[in-house]
Amino acid sequence: MPNGPHDGPLLVVDDHALFSESVAIALTLEGYDVRRPSLHRDLDLVGIAVAIRPRVALVDLDLGEFGDGTELIRPLTTRGTNVVVVTASADRAQWGGCLQLGARTVLCKNAPFETMTSTVRRLFVGLPVLGRLARQDLLDAWRQGRESDDVLRGRFALLTHREREVLGALVDGHGVHDIAASDVVSEATVRTQVKSILAKLEVSSQLAAVGLAHRMGWHGGRAVS
Repeated sequence: MPNGPHDGPLLVVDDHALFSESVAIALTLEGYDVRRPSLHRDLDLVGIAVAIRPRVALVDLDLGEFGDGTELIRPLTTRGTNVVVVTASADRAQWGGCLQLGARTVLCKNAPFETMTSTVRRLFVGLPVLGRLARQDLLDAWRQGRESDDVLRGRFALLTHREREVLGALVDGHGVHDIAASDVVSEATVRTQVKSILAKLEVSSQLAAVGLAHRMGWHGGRAVS
């Protein structure tokens, strides 16, 4: 016998209380069995989400201090849950990455609320929620993003041990003067090292180099006293 239109739990995971409560209330009024775990630092979110065995899960990507929602996608989808990523990010490569992990679709938080509720309705009755071409476009964006990241990782690999230390100090917010004083070298020496870093990373400023390091989640330095 096929599942009814509201059979099975519906999981909502979002660190913004007002948003998640609003979604939970609206979907509860439509007859869904909504589960919204209260987030805290010691919560085994993956374990709880899997134990609930939701039919559909609405998952925010950026859970702030509570972690990365991306980590929930594969454990849920491999157990048959239809995961819908709900995010404020407009990064199409990131959206494609979520699809690659198994998410059924990605919704922007600023989309009309009816878009979310209609997506949930369709998933509960087994209907598609993302067209083939739209899905392929997002997956292509993800693949292109990975290729770009591989190029950037290659640039970071060119840095010498000393250049990694200097860049790490810049990432930590230290200036040339601080780095020179800490290592008992001249500022001119540090500026030469910074110039080499910029050339290898193919950027034109220290700010751009630090931004690139943050984007790649890179940290190869040590503390500057």
